[in-house]
Amino acid sequence: MAARVGTHYAYRTPHGLVTIATSDRGVTRVVFGDAPLPGERRPSELANRTATELLEYFAGKRRAFDVPLAPAGTPFQLAVWRELERIPYGETLTTADVAALLDKPSSYRAVGNAVHKNPLAVLVPDHRIVGAGGAPLGANARLRGALLALERASAGEGS
Repeated sequence: MAARVGTHYAYRTPHGLVTIATSDRGVTRVVFGDAPLPGERRPSELANRTATELLEYFAGKRRAFDVPLAPAGTPFQLAVWRELERIPYGETLTTADVAALLDKPSSYRAVGNAVHKNPLAVLVPDHRIVGAGGAPLGANARLRGALLALERASAGEGS
């Protein structure tokens, strides 16, 4: 059964506005900025809970998220996003590493495309994917670097 279109709302965070979209099945999108998404523009209980968890993460007080996720994607994209969720807090992998974990070592470009299309910024930690030299990849490289620095600093505190 397909999830029906739900609601979305933009929340203020230390990294600017974040738009969170939810359906009856879970969080469907997390986008930096005030994104025009389908559905009614109003906060839901789940969006509020997600925003709270994101604020805790940005404050270095949360390493994992408890909200239900309901991203839409191809079977391959969903498999890639599941692997991203398994990357430990404060650690990084390359697209080639993820392709190898999927037993598809020659699919690193397809992995990169799936990472780029991740609809759940931060919740599915695509910022933990880096280039071969260790630099953050893709759009918002500065933000991705800031998130990695936050995680590494928090992990160093043993919290």
